[in-house]
Amino acid sequence: MSAKEELRLPSWLRPQIGKADEISEVQQIIKQRGIHTICEEGRCPNRAECYSQKTATFLLMGPTCTRACGFCQVDKGHKPMRLDPDEARKVAEAVNLLGLDYVVLTSVARDDLADQGASCFVDTMQEIRRSRPNVKIEVLTPDFRGDRHCVETVALAAPVCYNHNIETVRRLQGKVRRGAKYERSLSVLAMVKEIDSRIITKSGLMVGHGETVEELTETMQDLYAIGCSSLTIGQYLRPSLDHLPVQKYWTPEEFDELGAIAKQIGFAHVRSGALVRSSYHASHLSQK
Repeated sequence: MSAKEELRLPSWLRPQIGKADEISEVQQIIKQRGIHTICEEGRCPNRAECYSQKTATFLLMGPTCTRACGFCQVDKGHKPMRLDPDEARKVAEAVNLLGLDYVVLTSVARDDLADQGASCFVDTMQEIRRSRPNVKIEVLTPDFRGDRHCVETVALAAPVCYNHNIETVRRLQGKVRRGAKYERSLSVLAMVKEIDSRIITKSGLMVGHGETVEELTETMQDLYAIGCSSLTIGQYLRPSLDHLPVQKYWTPEEFDELGAIAKQIGFAHVRSGALVRSSYHASHLSQK
């Protein structure tokens, strides 16, 4: 597929447009506090819809990642920002102003930090709960290089859902997720269940890199086998010509088929669609 052809998005890949005033309100709250969302840094196609519903996924520890995955829009390639000691309070303040009852916290990979940022997740969770004790918090973490202490640090803070995306099938891991490993990602989710079986574990797949239905089915089975009960499946969209090209646009019917396979395997919660992303309608996907 040529670059020219790839830019012609199918009709089902056109994101919904939220109301400008509602979108602006969320953006203003975020920017005034100097904090970040993966919605903006990752150029999520659903950010207008989510902002209009006053929801956002907060990106901790700055917008610069220490890794260079071939699919991701997040900034990389230079020194990450210094940690903001006041970040947890600022995020909690934004959560309060937005009146959120379900919060998603994610982060860039911070391989440069001694604990890879695990304590930042915990500090932010604690700060949010001080002002909103009944809030439900979902975390979407990097793989922490498979360090059990880091995973345990976050899991023991009792998020309602622990999400870690495996992203793609085993064969394509090296090409798509530079610095990450298939088995390592499985081990992170398995550790969470060992630490606290009550935590919902969740993962996400991104199609369009040349994977097959058979490979996707194998990956779903591997995730389910280690206790993962929630799954998102969405279409990869090329952020720029510097990123991996899209090999295929999966149709709505094919996404329905993938969702049906996941449910047949046994996943309790499945969201499969072209514009589905890890945190899309997270509060519905991860409800107990």
